[in-house]
Amino acid sequence: MAKLPKLAAALTEQDTRLSEVLRLSLVEGLSIRAIAKRLKLSRKTVRRLLARGPERKQPSSEPRPSLLDAYDAEIRRLLAETPELTAPGVLERLRPIGYTGGITILRDRVSKLRPRPPKEAFLTLDFKPGAAFQVDWADFGFALPGCPRRVSAFVMVACYSRYLYLEFALSQAMGTFLRCMERGLQFFGGVALADIFDNMKTVVLSHEPHATVFNRRFVEYAKARGFAIIACNPGKGNEKGGVERGVGFVRTRFWRGRRFTDLIDLNTQAMRWRDDFANNRRHEETGKIPSLVFRHEEKRRLKPIPDTPFDVDDVETSPVTKTFRVTFDRNRYSVPWRLASQTVLVRADDDVVGMFLGKKQIAAHRRSWKVGEDIEHPSHREGLLAIKPRATAGALPPGLVGLADTGVEYFKIFAAGGRSVHRETVRLIFLVELFGEQATREAMAEVMTTGHVGAEYVEYVLRHKKGLTPSAAPLRLGDPVLDALSLRDPDLSRYDELVPAPMTCDPGEPPIFDEEPNETR
Repeated sequence: MAKLPKLAAALTEQDTRLSEVLRLSLVEGLSIRAIAKRLKLSRKTVRRLLARGPERKQPSSEPRPSLLDAYDAEIRRLLAETPELTAPGVLERLRPIGYTGGITILRDRVSKLRPRPPKEAFLTLDFKPGAAFQVDWADFGFALPGCPRRVSAFVMVACYSRYLYLEFALSQAMGTFLRCMERGLQFFGGVALADIFDNMKTVVLSHEPHATVFNRRFVEYAKARGFAIIACNPGKGNEKGGVERGVGFVRTRFWRGRRFTDLIDLNTQAMRWRDDFANNRRHEETGKIPSLVFRHEEKRRLKPIPDTPFDVDDVETSPVTKTFRVTFDRNRYSVPWRLASQTVLVRADDDVVGMFLGKKQIAAHRRSWKVGEDIEHPSHREGLLAIKPRATAGALPPGLVGLADTGVEYFKIFAAGGRSVHRETVRLIFLVELFGEQATREAMAEVMTTGHVGAEYVEYVLRHKKGLTPSAAPLRLGDPVLDALSLRDPDLSRYDELVPAPMTCDPGEPPIFDEEPNETR
């Protein structure tokens, strides 16, 4: 009983402290920090005491009125007529009828009121062994160092077993596509009844209301290999879900974290991953090993690959430019110069680009997988320089080879003008013979520093500025033995003996002979 007074005193003190905390909070409006500082209590104690006080009035949960409330019916009508209408488009239609608000609240309201299409239900596609392959391309961007082309993955999946073929390429053109198809069929060892494709242009040209228009060359290929073509409806990726999951599996399991030096390295790693892991894993949907299911159940249901040959090269016609070049796949390849302005047939596989005029092959080059390269065979310009003197602007004429780099630069600049290269060559050869190669080379360099070119300037420097005296070079016969002969100068003093001595007296009259002189004497 002695504890009751103490308990009563503790309750009274607690009530007093609570009432003081409530007064400071509700009447004076002090914060928890200020109350704790004034009453010398911890903030935790103040929070606990306030929680025991009367509950504060909760704000109303009813939405506040908005400027858009009066326009809800009009917004619904606009979206019902045109579901794809955007918020700015709705704003343009609300302004004339009095809406003065901004675009932000209108975006939120349009997002809430826009009609949503019902969720589409899908059937599970069921394929029999050997019934179909699904084929698709996947873009992996600029992934190879130094290669300005996008990398694409060709993925082909057997629909029943989920057995996967994977190959990377630098093009999705028809020739590359057909070669990938050929290697895919060889990988599977047979042909399915049908192949299912997305709307790639190498397979589907367009979807018309009454029919799908297929690429004629691919239809011929499918006929040669013996499979039917099935094209998915536009925007219906679920119709080829097997290959779509295969592409996603390649992106998440193979691609991430790998580095490649070139396309060969990329395909080597992809082939090893495909054969060692991808086809030997437990498939997440079927719960079976794709390689085992394919080997024991599906492979024997495939049709044999026909032996019918089919042209899988890239084939196109191209005109030959004035610089005897053919443009193919963003690069330029040379042909013999006499074919300028002709039209040739270009055939290419993964390694070689060939040009044909009729049935005759006129050129062949190693295929470049870069962009903007100019590839020329030296034999294709043979004979052109003989009829194009200015084409030798980058080389020196035979008589001026000793002028070296100075002469090359001089003639390159001179050939860009309209003066005769032949005449300039003759005049410079003459100056070289008179003043020597070194003096002429130095004079040419001096003339170019003044911003000029021309034999008259070079001769002026040699004759007047340097004051050189012309001295012809020794005559060369072209025979080393004859050119090595050296003859000493003749002694002309011997001819002095033939001149009579000077006379010192008058010789008198000439003698008279009685007889004629003997002519034989």
